[in-house]
Amino acid sequence: MKTYAYKRELRLLTPADFQSVFDARPKKFSCRYYTILAAKSNFDKPRLGFTISKKKARFAVQRNKIKRVARDSFRLQQHELPNVDMVFIAKQGIALASNETLRHELEYTWKKIKRHMKS
Repeated sequence: MKTYAYKRELRLLTPADFQSVFDARPKKFSCRYYTILAAKSNFDKPRLGFTISKKKARFAVQRNKIKRVARDSFRLQQHELPNVDMVFIAKQGIALASNETLRHELEYTWKKIKRHMKS
């Protein structure tokens, strides 16, 4: 039975985790609101980390909303994604995007990642 929890093992937590993605010549998957850097992983599950600066989303409420929407979308797609480490980098204007728009963009991005990062 598949579980759709977003547990600790599905997150990039330490600076070393993030640095390994940046150093691995990651593939870039972009839209107008964010860029996702994806690099092959030695783990048996995909992992996701976030970098959302105060310049991109000024208030904590906005940053938390973005992370909540992205985490939920990732949680539902985790069993179909290849074993990659991903870093979500917010772009200017993401704070003004609606939840629906972010979900739609993320669904499209997950499809691109599945197609280009096959294990």
